[in-house]
Amino acid sequence: MDEFREAKEAYEATPIPEELSGRVWAGICQGRVNRRRARRRRVLRTAGSLAACFVLLIGGLNLFPGFASAAAEIPVLGGLFQVLTVRDYDAVQDQINYHVSVPEIQTEGDDALAQKVNAEIQERVDAHLEETKQLWEEYREAYLATGGTQEEWDQRQMDVIVDYEIKSQTDTTVSFVVNLFQGSFNAYNKLYFYNLNLAEDRDITLADLLGEDWVEICNRAIQKQIDASVDENGFTYFFPPDKGGFTTVDEDTDFYIDVDGVPVVVFPQYEIAAGAAGAVEFRIGG
Repeated sequence: MDEFREAKEAYEATPIPEELSGRVWAGICQGRVNRRRARRRRVLRTAGSLAACFVLLIGGLNLFPGFASAAAEIPVLGGLFQVLTVRDYDAVQDQINYHVSVPEIQTEGDDALAQKVNAEIQERVDAHLEETKQLWEEYREAYLATGGTQEEWDQRQMDVIVDYEIKSQTDTTVSFVVNLFQGSFNAYNKLYFYNLNLAEDRDITLADLLGEDWVEICNRAIQKQIDASVDENGFTYFFPPDKGGFTTVDEDTDFYIDVDGVPVVVFPQYEIAAGAAGAVEFRIGG
């Protein structure tokens, strides 16, 4: 049995307490939410009286009648557009803890790209919130049907997070990530990446950033970083290519653009590495 198989089997055989993964990821995601909101509060405090110009009050959320919505905040990203937080609230309903911040791009005109992205984000967020409610109800029914008591069930909770992070910005472009998280018995974390040129009303591609040889450039940089991850005992979280590991990037590969204008390729958790590695990132050049 080779070393990789032994390490992999040892990792998978480690007993994990029920819902531990969900609690860990919930803590990580909530930490990101708290840090981003803290940064926004600091920006608003230093803006003084001008801050009032950049706050949009949102009331009466259709999703949660009776739960107040927080004020939306507007990070200024340049003359052509702004990114607004159009839904921003914390709520508890049916033992589900919701932490929701939904972005929207607003432009000077009726830009097709902004409208498309806004509609896509809204659709994904609505589907995520509805799916988590259905999963929670199905879990409740199964729990009670298999001997669990209502009193025991009442002690259980699920965290649902919708959040976003702006990775970089210029007067005409923006790169940001929307994070959809659900933490319970089958925790998952979905990331959606948006790299937009609002001046040209189009998506930014890896070819735009790296040239016509972008596939080779990415593959070389990624493989170099994977090789560097191997420790002195020969262990790495990354799978070999013949066991589901990295082989090549393509047009569907996720990425964002960092503050230096450098693309960072991202692979979802479990795709090319063990789950303990989380979503893995590779900075390409720079």
